[in-house]
Amino acid sequence: MNIFSRLFGTKQQEETTMTTLNIGIILGSTREGRLSPQVGNWVKELADKRGDANYTVIDIADYKLPLLGEEGTDASGAAAWSEAIAKQDGFVFITQEYNHSITGSLKNALDYLRAEWNNKAAGIVSYGSVGGARAAEHLRGILGELSVADVRVHPALSLFTDFENGSVLKAAPVQADSVNQMLDQVIPWSTALKTIR
Repeated sequence: MNIFSRLFGTKQQEETTMTTLNIGIILGSTREGRLSPQVGNWVKELADKRGDANYTVIDIADYKLPLLGEEGTDASGAAAWSEAIAKQDGFVFITQEYNHSITGSLKNALDYLRAEWNNKAAGIVSYGSVGGARAAEHLRGILGELSVADVRVHPALSLFTDFENGSVLKAAPVQADSVNQMLDQVIPWSTALKTIR
């Protein structure tokens, strides 16, 4: 390898490092016995095989966010939440359907921030008795208000066919294909939106 190849190779590696995206996989539930950690870890395993971004599972339960507007609460969780979200270039939301919508904890976590969400892209992976489709539709409206561009492909996991006994994730192979198709949209959109932040 000559000096020019080595220099060019180093520059190319630096450019790759500089442009690597951070994609947060957000777990949208905090309740006891939730399934979102299984789904989030499954998405991360699939995503990490791609090698096209730094994927991180972000669990809103870790931040102990009080209800927005409550007085006398510890603000450290909110500050850490803000920092975690600000570092991301895009997101994959893991959302389950509760009463035809997203969980209160996810809505609260979304409402806590504004600028940290703006001009980023997101994919949605939902689950529920009808694949969490209604929760995903509600989430799209909220993301639009936060200037988050959500992509079209939407993996929807059924509690009846993608979970054993409704509690252990055993996703059909077609679901893994759907996750990769979703990420095929999240990555270029996140790349494009990074240029306007």
